[in-house]
Order: sequence, then structure tokens, then C-alpha cells
Amino acid sequence: MQMSYLAVFLILLLPISCAASTLVDKKFKECLITQLHESSESVEKIIFTRSSSQYPQVLEALEQNPRWVNSSWKPLLILTPFHESEIQAAIRCSKELGLQLRVRSGGHDYEGLSYLSKAPFVMVDLINIRSIEVNLADETAWVQAGASAGELYYKISKESKVHGFPAGTCPSIGLGGHISGGGQGTMLRKHGLAADHVVDAYIIDANGKIHDRKSMGEDVFWAIRGGSATSFGVILAWKVRLVRVPPIVTGFNVRRTVEEGVNNLIHRWQYIAHELHEDLVIRVIAQNSGDKSKTFRATFNSLFLGGVDRLIPLMNESFPELGLQAKDCTEMNWIQSVMFIAGYNIDAPLELLLNRTTTFKSSFKAKSDFVKKPIPKSGLEGAWNRLLEEEKLATMIFEPYGGRMNEISESETPFPHRKGNLYNIQYLVNWEGNSNEASKKPLQWAKMIYRYMTPYVSKSPRAAYFNYKDLDLGKNLHDNTSYSKASVWGKNYFKGNFKRLAQIKTKFDPQNFFRNEQSIPLLNSHSYLK
Repeated sequence: MQMSYLAVFLILLLPISCAASTLVDKKFKECLITQLHESSESVEKIIFTRSSSQYPQVLEALEQNPRWVNSSWKPLLILTPFHESEIQAAIRCSKELGLQLRVRSGGHDYEGLSYLSKAPFVMVDLINIRSIEVNLADETAWVQAGASAGELYYKISKESKVHGFPAGTCPSIGLGGHISGGGQGTMLRKHGLAADHVVDAYIIDANGKIHDRKSMGEDVFWAIRGGSATSFGVILAWKVRLVRVPPIVTGFNVRRTVEEGVNNLIHRWQYIAHELHEDLVIRVIAQNSGDKSKTFRATFNSLFLGGVDRLIPLMNESFPELGLQAKDCTEMNWIQSVMFIAGYNIDAPLELLLNRTTTFKSSFKAKSDFVKKPIPKSGLEGAWNRLLEEEKLATMIFEPYGGRMNEISESETPFPHRKGNLYNIQYLVNWEGNSNEASKKPLQWAKMIYRYMTPYVSKSPRAAYFNYKDLDLGKNLHDNTSYSKASVWGKNYFKGNFKRLAQIKTKFDPQNFFRNEQSIPLLNSHSYLK
């Protein structure tokens, strides 16, 4: 890829100066005007520079992790397109000026990679690319990449009482990124992942060309469904297959403390959660109190695709130790269960699902693991003790697998964590403030609990969930990362599928235009800058 004089100038000026930034603003706007054949006034409606009074508001509106609010690695420009042609132009102009391009659909990237970079970059914010069209005749929906999971759930509920979609539990997540990383939720034991239900897609490549499934080819279509679509292009929309849901579902939250035998219950849960009827998922949310009181408790958080009359006999047979009773359960319809799992009152207005931001924003760090053998009681007790060592709110979320997940091959999509996994763990620590001093201890805690869990989780590789992005696993350099170096982190997420992803990447984006700290590398690449 030939680099322009301006691109070389930018690299020499890292971190970029105000003068260089102003020059880029001018050149990028001129390029957009030329590409779009639009007036300067029209282009200025969708572009926000650092000197714009609206820039901070636009940037921070969907920054779901305030940890980086004060970061200097911010975009030179933010583009908020209304039409695909504006994204195509942004790609071509970014290439012409030697800038990187990052895409934000919901702002939930755990490491902020959709809106942070040390290299000069343009951020394309898909907040206006979010239409949803439900077609009940063939039980599908076209969902633009900027739409949130909550918006999709809401739209489906307005069209049908017997359809749903198996995506994540947080309504504000953007579906452009969520589906491209797999997309696990409370119906994964019944229906698999969100990515397992994609039947077509639109993606813009590094030349600004739009592809559907046919023109991108089956290899690329395979890669973007769980293998980091942002490594291959800009996702415009997904066509997804809806699933049938019963008119009545049941949820429960049963809380137990140490005194009530929670350690024994979680130990037992490990042996049965992945083997329960596929209509039933029981998650475990283990937390400290988030203060100095040193108390610990766990919540058994469940969704059952059926009524309480079916649920209680199943629980009495499979998990009687929990002591579930009908009074612990709430019957509701599927869209109310989305509210229930998200922590809302089920009778609250469904329009809460349209909220694009999380209810309480706090800085956080997360890591993940997959467990293949039950952890002994002593190992669990050690984990709880380490939760209590952290004064900030620290959480371990256990998501059971099994069911439909056992029936899908590891190579069916890039997401390889299928048969043989009992459950997934997410380690999460939240804190107020975003200074280095405020972040220091929570970040140390995250690394500490991860080290402690090493003997009890998957090995060779130690598997991780790509949507729980974790740069501690390793990261690419901006100008030169070999496939072998990227494999250090890549095989954690994708195991044996990582090499195929790199092969597809090399063919579809040979100049590696779409790249970030954990993007799929080129195979046998020596340098991105040629």
C-alpha cells in the first residue's frame, strides 16, 4: 500500500499535534465532498472534529466504559453516517490519507477498541444505521449494524408474541459487533448463539465495495459470524433467522449466602447445569458486596422456556438441592423475560429496551474462561475468598453450555467453544473514576483472580470469549505483527479456527486496512506498511 505524504507526516507527529489534526480535518472533508458529490454544509452535518463543540458529547454518548474518558487516544474525526455511501467514502478517504478506521455500533467493546487507538484514526459511529425489518412470513429479520439488541427484541415483540432471538442479556449492546463475536445469551442451550442464526449479511470491503453473502463468498461469510467482522470490513446489516418461543416462560432469582450452603450448591450446579433440559438455563452470578463488609452471595438466575408447572418437576428431579418453589418463580412472556434478565421490572415500559446506554456507567475490566471439568469445592472457596479481597464490586458470572451448543461443530463458525465445555466464566470488576490511581487495584485484582483460576480452567489453549475482549492476552503492533505473534492471543479466542481466519483475511483484505490491537492478522505478514 503506497503511503501518502500526509500519512508519513502523521506518523512522524505521533501523538498528533493540533496543527496536523487541523490539516487532516481539512483534507478529509475535501475528500468526502469529492467522493459524495455533496456540499460542504451537507458533509459537516455528519462529521465532528476535535474542535467541534459537539465532539465530546458524540464520542462519550456510547462509551460504555468510562475507563478511557480521559484518554488521549481519541479519533481525529467522528463520522455519523446516515447512508452506506458515506461509509464507503470514509473508507476510501481514510486509505487515501493513511488513517486507520474504527467502527462503533454500540460502544461495548470491553477494551474500547471501537473508539480508541494510538495511531491516527477516524471513527465511524453507526448510531444512525440502525433500521430493523421483521419478516414473519419467512421468520427472518434484516438488522442494521448500529441497532441494539434491545431494539431488535422490542421490534420482534411488536410483530409477534411467539418469536424471539437468541442474543445477549444486555439490551444496549450493538449488534454489529455482538453477532460478529458470537453472541451468547440465555437461549444458547436451546438455540445456540446469535451468530448461528445469521443467513446473510452486507459488508463493505477495504475498497468500499458492498458485498452480500453471495459476492463475499462462503469463506468470508463463515469468518464474520464469530471471527471478528471488523477484521474484514464494515458490517452494514445482518439477516437473521428468528426462533420460536412459547407464549409463557418462567424466570427466577434465588439468592444464597455462605451460611445457606452456597459453595455446595455451586459445586453441585457444575455437574448438572450443562445437562439440564435445553429449555432451561441457570446462570450463577457470584459477587462480593462492593464495600468493606466482606460479604459474599450468589444468585441463581434462570430462564425456562415454559410454565412453572413444567419447571418445578424438572428442578425437583435435577437440582433439588436448590429448593426451588413455585413462589420463587415468575411467569411472563418472552419480551418480559428480556426485561427480567436485564434487571428491569417486567411490568415496566418496554421502551426501556430502547435505551442505548447502560443504566449505571462505571469503569470496568473483564476477563473470561471456559471450564471443562468441575472445580473442586476447595477451588471454589478460594475464588470466593479472592472476591472478598477486592473492595470494589467484583463479580464472577457462570454461563452454562450444553444442549444445542453440543450439537454444533467447533468449525461450523469461528466460535469454537462447543461440545466439552461445561460453562463459561466472566470475571468482572467495577469501580468509580478513571484515573490511573483509581484503576490500579481493580486491574491488579482481575489479573490475580485469573492467575488463581489457572489450574481449574481449559488448557492448551486457555480458551476465552472474543466478545469479552482482553488485551492482557496479547495484542498486535500497529505496523508489524506476524501471524505467529498474533497466535498468542488468537488461539485463546478461536483455537484451531485461527489459521483459517488469517487465510481468509489475507485474501479479502490483503493490505490489512481493517486492523486493531486484536484483529485477525495477515498470514505470514512481515509488515502492514509497504
